[in-house]
Amino acid sequence: MIPRYLIDFDLEQLPGADVDVVVIGSGVAGLSTALRAARAFRVALLTKSTLTLTATRYAQGGIASALSDDDSPNLHFDDTIRAGKGLCEEEAVWVLVREGPERLRELIDEVGARFDTKNGKLDLTTEGGHSKARVAHARGDATGSEVEASLSRRLMYNKRLEIYEHYYAIDILTASGRCAGVIGMDLESGRLSYFRAPIVVLAVGGMGQLYAITTNPAICTGDGIGMALRAGADIADIEFLQFHPTALHMSETPRWLISEALRGEGAILIDHSGNRIMEGVHPLRDLAPRDTVVNEMVRVMKAPGEDHLLLDATHIPSEKLKQRFPTIYQHCLEAGIDITQVPIPVSPAAHYMSGGVVTDLHGRTKVRGFYACGETACTGVHGANRLASNSLLEGLVFSRRIMEDLSPEVSVGWRELEGIEGINYQFGRSQVAMDVKLLRRFLKQLMLDCVGFRRSRDGLGDAEEFMKKNLEVLRVEYQEAKGFETQNMITLASLMTKAALLREESRGCHYRVDFPGQDEFWRKHIIFQFSDGHVSWELRPIGKLQDKSYDWSLTKISEGK
Repeated sequence: MIPRYLIDFDLEQLPGADVDVVVIGSGVAGLSTALRAARAFRVALLTKSTLTLTATRYAQGGIASALSDDDSPNLHFDDTIRAGKGLCEEEAVWVLVREGPERLRELIDEVGARFDTKNGKLDLTTEGGHSKARVAHARGDATGSEVEASLSRRLMYNKRLEIYEHYYAIDILTASGRCAGVIGMDLESGRLSYFRAPIVVLAVGGMGQLYAITTNPAICTGDGIGMALRAGADIADIEFLQFHPTALHMSETPRWLISEALRGEGAILIDHSGNRIMEGVHPLRDLAPRDTVVNEMVRVMKAPGEDHLLLDATHIPSEKLKQRFPTIYQHCLEAGIDITQVPIPVSPAAHYMSGGVVTDLHGRTKVRGFYACGETACTGVHGANRLASNSLLEGLVFSRRIMEDLSPEVSVGWRELEGIEGINYQFGRSQVAMDVKLLRRFLKQLMLDCVGFRRSRDGLGDAEEFMKKNLEVLRVEYQEAKGFETQNMITLASLMTKAALLREESRGCHYRVDFPGQDEFWRKHIIFQFSDGHVSWELRPIGKLQDKSYDWSLTKISEGK
């Protein structure tokens, strides 16, 4: 049984504050939402680390947008749909590709992000799955860092915004059928507190830390999925965890990402004998969609028992490499690898969650007042496999759409919260002592071995049995972030394992060795829902990811928490 909240509490006994909007997370989606919302509302921005320590900061490649004369939103749409392997929601993809160019221009012209140019125009490059050069980049291979820094600078000048660093959002508060705020913990003092708010925007990023090998920073523990599920939101497409083909193969955590833009500039994947591995596999060869590249890499490595392959960029002029990829060049050099002289050892690593919290095209979940945006959300734009450099774009596009929806919802929300008394929660806690550090270590390796890129009924069955034996951790009341994170990790891992067992086919990022083909029956979304302590699932066809409950104008506010 899963508790509604991870802690027992009585809000009347806790310090709290009233704000109009709470934004959880400070990556591109969170910062963009907070920046726009603070123009009109009182905003609290919560982040469990420092403001700029996010997955966005580590994004190297760029932002995909159809801006060149030989490109168009239609072509960007086609590439995105093709990469998504039949599970993309077409309406969401149209929103992404049509509104994307304007959002990128706003980021440059209004926010002040400095992107690389050539002859007075944006310098656009090609990445995996793209038929045209449409990826704009900044400072060579430091796009995410530039986006994060420029948005953060703008936030500092808004008096309506309060930033709470080292604050762990534990749960979304709900009352009378709607969102009522957030309860969390100041990690420096260990004190609990809450924010009463009619609007909460969840933008906490991904969950790569569920895996022993990942490109994600330590903060990416899947907290958003756990919070949203317990609050009553739908979770979809959670089996589609994207592995990035080219992480630097060295014993560092997280693994250093070697941007796919390097392949866009001509680098090639080779085996240890110097043979190109993508030749004859896909028309785009080394720039095939990520799931295709990873699948071939795993196949090639398996035969001789290798644990990595090589990315060869030595044929690219050395000055071009140093100028275009200064971050990668320097990091590899510090690791003893001169990429201008020798190939780079690379291997796949857990990278991006294609599914997440189901939202409509304005970021609404089915819980009134509760929005989600960015990697933690599932609008349907990515389907079974995200197209390269669509992630930062998604955060920009859908954060703007949330803002367009806020004005009436803030007013309605405060009226509905007026009659709500103090919220409290008591749950029978387990007295079983559980070693969080040991549990996390076992979980991360298990997920890599059994719920990694190649999956089977036997391996997934082993993972499911492990989850069942350790779900007791959800009933332990912790007083520190590692405990809360572990509870969210085991929750998400359980959903991923169940979805991977259910989906008896191979599609996009989900590969079943016992079901290697794609099955038209499974052109559906697997949806998880939480009610009265239990999780259930259902299938929804393409085009029906969201039902009428996402239209809050039709939602009646009902009693209950």
